[in-house]
Amino acid sequence: MNQLSPLAYYQQQVEETTKQLLELRKKKNLLGWLRLFCIVFALIIGFALLPEHITAAIVSVVICVAVFIYVVSIDINNSASIEQAQRHLQINENEISYAHHQYAQFEEGKQFEPAEHAYAADIDIFGKHSLFQYINRCESEQGKALLAHQLLNASTATQVAEIQSAVKELAPQVQWRQLFQNHGKSSSITKATEQRITNWLRAPEKFFGHPAMRWILLLYPVIPLTVVFLYAYDLIAFNRFSLVMVLLLLLSSSFTSKINLLHSYVSRIAEEINTLQLQLSQVADQQFQSSALLQLQEMVKNEKKTAHHELRKLKKILDRFDFRLNIVVIPVLNTFLLWDIRQAAALQQWKTQNDIAVGKWFECIAGMEVMNTLATLSYNHTQWIFPLMVPEYFHLSAKDLGHPLIAADKRVDNSCNIDGQGQIMLITGSNMAGKSTFLRSLGVNTVLAMMGAPVCATQFSITPVTLISSMRIADNLAENTSTFYAELKKLQRIIERVNKHEQLFILLDEILRGTNSLDRHTGSVALLKQMVQEKSVAVIATHDIALSELEKNYPGAVHNYHFDVQVKGEDLFFDYRLKDGVCTSMNASILMKKIGIHMEEAVDKE
Repeated sequence: MNQLSPLAYYQQQVEETTKQLLELRKKKNLLGWLRLFCIVFALIIGFALLPEHITAAIVSVVICVAVFIYVVSIDINNSASIEQAQRHLQINENEISYAHHQYAQFEEGKQFEPAEHAYAADIDIFGKHSLFQYINRCESEQGKALLAHQLLNASTATQVAEIQSAVKELAPQVQWRQLFQNHGKSSSITKATEQRITNWLRAPEKFFGHPAMRWILLLYPVIPLTVVFLYAYDLIAFNRFSLVMVLLLLLSSSFTSKINLLHSYVSRIAEEINTLQLQLSQVADQQFQSSALLQLQEMVKNEKKTAHHELRKLKKILDRFDFRLNIVVIPVLNTFLLWDIRQAAALQQWKTQNDIAVGKWFECIAGMEVMNTLATLSYNHTQWIFPLMVPEYFHLSAKDLGHPLIAADKRVDNSCNIDGQGQIMLITGSNMAGKSTFLRSLGVNTVLAMMGAPVCATQFSITPVTLISSMRIADNLAENTSTFYAELKKLQRIIERVNKHEQLFILLDEILRGTNSLDRHTGSVALLKQMVQEKSVAVIATHDIALSELEKNYPGAVHNYHFDVQVKGEDLFFDYRLKDGVCTSMNASILMKKIGIHMEEAVDKE
C-alpha cells in the first residue's frame, strides 16, 4: 500500500518514469544501430564470400537476417514500452496539475448533458469547470457514458453501499488503477467498435459455420499440393498445372463478396481489441473482495475460459485475416489454403462460442472505469469522507461542507442540518455573499453521495433522495420561450413531483425572478406554503426579505438563515459563512453607486 501523499506519489512517478524513458530511448538508438550493422555486415559478407564460397555466404547472410529479425522484435517491444511509459508520464503529470486545481486537460462531457434535466445545468454537472471534468478518469466511450448516467441518476442505498466498498478497496491500489487507465489510453474503446462487433455477432451466417466446412478446410490443401507434386515430377504438363491453379484461385475468389462483408464488420479494430484484452486480463487476474468488483469480474471470468484469452484468440484471427490486404501474398494463400475462408470459419467458430458474453465484456470495462474514477477521486482527496445513508425521509447533516470545484485554499466550508418532512431552509442575503454557491455545494455533494463517491465534507449523512432544482434559467428563442415562462415550466415539473409526494430534495435560487415584485412575493409565498403542506424539503435562496416572515406562520417548518456582508465605508467584506436568522445588511445600493448610479439623487427625488 502506498504511504506517500497523493501529490508526492505522482511526483515520484514522474521522476522515475522520466528516467525510464531516457533509458528506453537510449536502447532504441542502440537497436537502430544494430539493425543497420546487420544489413551492412550481411552485404559485406555476401560480397566477400561470393562466388567462391557460396555456402558460407548463404549461411552468413541467413544468420545476419535472423539476428536482424530478432533485433527488430526487441525494438518493437521496446517501442511499446516507450509508448506505455509516455502514457504513464502523462497520467501522473495530469494528476499533479489536478492537485493544483488545474483540470482543464480532462474532457468536459458536454455531449452527455440532456436538454432538460432535474439539476444537471444548475449545478455544473457537465461542461467547462464541471463535476464531470473534475472527476472523470474514464478512457472508453462506454465508461464516460456510464459515468454521465450515474451523475444524472441517483443510485439506491444498497448500490451506494456496494460502490463505496469497492471504491475504498480500489483507492489505495494506485499502480493497478494507473495501469488499467494506461491500457485504456493506448487505444480508446469506442461505441463504434462495440457496434461493429455487435453487427457481426447478429449477422446470420450459415456457410462459414456449416459443419462440413471443417472437413473441407482440412482436406482442401491436398488438391493444390498434389498438383504441385505431379508437376514437379513431370507427371502433368504445365498447361494443365496452370489451368488447375487458375481454377483453384477462381474458386477461392468466388466468396470475395461474403468475405468483404465480414471483413468490413471486424476490420480496423485490432488495436481496440488489444486494449480490451489487456484491461480484461487485469480484471480477471486481480483478487477482489468487495461484491461490486466481484460482480464485474464475474462478467469476464468463469471456470472454463476468461474473456482476455478469448480476445487474444480473436486478435490472432484478425491479424491473420488482414493478410488479405497484401495483394502479393493473399492469392497464393487462398489458392493453397483457402486462407480467407479459413479465417472466416475461425471467426464464425469464435462468434458461436462467445456471442453471448461480448456485451458483458464492454459492460465490465465501463463499470471498472467508473470505479477507477471514483477511487481516484477518493485517493486524491484523503480529507473527504464517505457519506452515511439514513433511511428515514428526510435527513441531511453536513459539517464543513464545501464546493468540490472551488480550490481548498479559497473555499469556505459551512455546516447545516435538516431533519424531518416539510422542512424549508430559507436563506436570505446580499449579492455575492455566497447563497448560490452554498446551494450548489449541497447539490454537487448530494450527487456525489448518491453515486457512492466521497463528498467534500468532514461529516455527511443523507437520506437517499432525488435531487431537483431551479437555479439557472435561460430563455429559448427557438421555442419562443421567455425566461419567466422557462422558469414556470421548470417549477411546474417540480410541483407535479411534489404533489406525487416523491422523496425529493429541492434547491431553489431566486424563484419567479422574471415578474414584478408583488407577483413574485405572492407566488413565492404560495409555493412555500404548498411545499410545507405536501411535506417536501427545500433549500431556497432569496433576496425577498419579506419571505422570512413565514417562519412565524410555520414554526418548526420554515427556518431562516442568511449570508451577510460587512460594510466599511464604500468597501464590502464577505466571510461566506452561513448564519442563523434573517440578513439585515444588503449591498446592492453600494454596488450600484460604485458603477456610477447617483443613488443619493434618486433618494432625494423620492
